[in-house]
Amino acid sequence: MIQSSKTILKKIKEKELIIEPITSSQLQPASIDLRIGNHFLTIDEYSTPLISLDKPATYKEINKDHIIIPPQAFVLGTTIEVIKLPNNMTAFVEGRSSIGRLGLFIQNAGWVDPGFEGHITLELYNANRVPIELKAGRRICQLVLATLDQETTPYIGKYYGQNKATESQVYLDEESDDLSLGRKWKFKEFD
Repeated sequence: MIQSSKTILKKIKEKELIIEPITSSQLQPASIDLRIGNHFLTIDEYSTPLISLDKPATYKEINKDHIIIPPQAFVLGTTIEVIKLPNNMTAFVEGRSSIGRLGLFIQNAGWVDPGFEGHITLELYNANRVPIELKAGRRICQLVLATLDQETTPYIGKYYGQNKATESQVYLDEESDDLSLGRKWKFKEFD
């Protein structure tokens, strides 16, 4: 179930949910607006001729209170707010409609796992043919919180505790080499 602003505020006051720092202007009817910080990453196009999912990419780090995103460019940013979700709650990161109407697409792969703690890395894409300027502190996306049907094991993955824009670590994923694994597994456990 998606949490209302009253429930979100109650959970924050009771320290069941942490979103800080936070101001009253960030509270929406069924979400919390999050603000862009001043730490950004871009792929270093000069030292990364090819992006592979099996190797780390090389990024350039930018620490500024404002950034200009060129047309059709991709940048990683971070939220000012740190969040800590309880083990019975998940969150979705959505771009604000007013920002999306300017052609700036924002997400964080769209999902924050139960038990996650840290700043949220945002994927920012300028779909325009003109640059977009962003200033630190601007409300840029919204966090929609939902309660799970039951408590689960908390997220303790590779992005737990991130405190700035964090590069992709997909190269650390353990992938199965057995292409038939999916066919063997099917849903026998659930029959």
